[in-house]
Amino acid sequence: MSDINDATYYAAAYDSTIGIQAETVHNSNVYVVHPDASPQEKYRVGVQLLDDGIPSRAREMITDAIAHGYHNAEVRFHWVLAMLSARTHHDLSAEELQRLHRTSGLVRTYVEDEWKEALRVTFDLLAALGTGGTTGPVLKQLQNLPSRQHDAILRHLDLMLTGGLKDELWAESLERAGAERFGNDRAQRVWAYFESDPIGARAVRPRLSTAAAAAAQAALPPRVALFVVSSVTLGALAWIAHPAQAVLESLVALGAGHIAARCGVQWWGRGSLPPETAGADASGPHSPAPAEGGFTKGVHDKFDHYFRVRTPHGFTPDAWLAHTAEIRSSLAAEVADLYRESRIGVDRVTWLIRYLAEETRNRHNNGTLFDRHPRDRTPTRTKVLTVTALAALGTAALSGVGTAVSGIAQPGPLWAFLALLGAAWSGHSAAQLWLKVRRERHRLAREALEYQRELAARQDAHQRWKKLLDSTRPSEREMETWLACDKTTFVDEALRHHWLTWRDLITHTILVAPARPYKRARVQGGPWRYSRYIIRLFLFTRDGIREVSSELKFSDSTRKNEQRNNYRFDALSSVQVTETSDVGYDLELVLTNGPARRIRIKDADAHQLAPDEIAREISEISLNSAGFTHTFRLLEGIAADGKDWVERHSADNLTPFQVTD
Repeated sequence: MSDINDATYYAAAYDSTIGIQAETVHNSNVYVVHPDASPQEKYRVGVQLLDDGIPSRAREMITDAIAHGYHNAEVRFHWVLAMLSARTHHDLSAEELQRLHRTSGLVRTYVEDEWKEALRVTFDLLAALGTGGTTGPVLKQLQNLPSRQHDAILRHLDLMLTGGLKDELWAESLERAGAERFGNDRAQRVWAYFESDPIGARAVRPRLSTAAAAAAQAALPPRVALFVVSSVTLGALAWIAHPAQAVLESLVALGAGHIAARCGVQWWGRGSLPPETAGADASGPHSPAPAEGGFTKGVHDKFDHYFRVRTPHGFTPDAWLAHTAEIRSSLAAEVADLYRESRIGVDRVTWLIRYLAEETRNRHNNGTLFDRHPRDRTPTRTKVLTVTALAALGTAALSGVGTAVSGIAQPGPLWAFLALLGAAWSGHSAAQLWLKVRRERHRLAREALEYQRELAARQDAHQRWKKLLDSTRPSEREMETWLACDKTTFVDEALRHHWLTWRDLITHTILVAPARPYKRARVQGGPWRYSRYIIRLFLFTRDGIREVSSELKFSDSTRKNEQRNNYRFDALSSVQVTETSDVGYDLELVLTNGPARRIRIKDADAHQLAPDEIAREISEISLNSAGFTHTFRLLEGIAADGKDWVERHSADNLTPFQVTD
């Protein structure tokens, strides 16, 4: 499966307008909460949201669970993490600060266990930040926590922990990021996250019975009746003349007719289907080209791609495309016709196109490339019996006429001759109509059988592909963990480049945005995740702002096109946000000594919403996940206050959270 991850990544400028390569929304009930859900269920979903990097919704869920009476040390611990995750002290409202203070007073009321200890350590860390005292004892308490609680505190208090305390914990954070950055087979699994959920298998249904076949069936009874009357008349005339000879001729005629009917059906009664290359839906050499950018055009392009990479031995890609031009065109027309009305993207039928390309290659290897609907072969013995029986039948009929004529006076010979003509014409006509009806029945039966076989084969291919995706696709937590590790590594490199420590920083913020062209995907209720990011880090020191940005290829965590900017606080004159429903969110930074810089934070996603999703909620989730809210608040404050922001920010210390037993 060398071409499973066959997306091509292109380098592009930050403000490039190159389009999206693919996008999808995975069906998932991981964040679904029914209106009558229990507090325990709301808490479970809240923790899942927190682990997956959506703290804003996690706060809502866990707060709701607490409001309905479900609270203990574990619940309160996750509620505190949700309140503080991806936020600093300045992001908290006065009401939120009061609620945190009240919660710190509740710690002593809980039963002693690991969750109570983790809650106590969390507030001790906040207290150490506020007082600026020694951090050794609280760091020792943090180290003694179980890994689950310990890692959660470091992850969700990342922006809250600053200065010397952050310096003490940074080496540990780097070590953890290094261990998890490529964990769980990241490089071999990320591609599956951005693959669309494959649409179900379909095949071409049997064609309905034709009008000609229906007309033949309607005209058959009169012909058969005339044949019977004519044959009986001829036999009666012969029996009147010479009974014994008439009986012999009748027996020969009946036997020969029976053999001719049986063998004739095997020879002429099984019409073959038209060859695949002459299908009604095939796009012939003179067919108009599919519309650019449409579904049909996308299907044809995908067929060209996969026929190139599924080339049998002995063919170059170009030679294979030329050899299978008509087959490929027919298959592309078939797939486009089967799924066009579903209003889906081509990426959802890619699995079928890949399967059909493989099947065509296998049929070539088996020598059956152009024999998908082979013509039935009639044995020579059957043909000989048919011809012999027809000859015997004709001889018996002529003999019967001679018998009738030889023994009957006028007008007997005339009646015998008319009976022979009637039997010959009606018999031939009835045989033609009967064979046409039999061929139509045979066609319907054969097409129904081929439909079932083809559908079953495609269903198997669909299930195999879906099973591979389900077993390979990373979870939301894994995707969030890998991105967090990339951010940590990026921050460390920036600090080293600028010779800074955490003690030198007032604060920092990270903004992640899509880097075009990209693939993007999300689960229902979750934020958009991208195959390529632009990561922007803002380091705020007393001397000004250091901005570092770089493109990140998420599948293998490689970066390129790194850019650095340094500017004073008073150089940032304004920060603006532009929201367009059909475009997305843009953040515009206006500096006094340069042109305005427009940063695309998020593309529009209204057309990709599930029926039960609200556009505003999904947009806020994606913006918070990107770090937009925190970044905008910081930059807006600096643009408003300039150098005074430093003094105000430094003086506004975190109020200690004292925990008493």
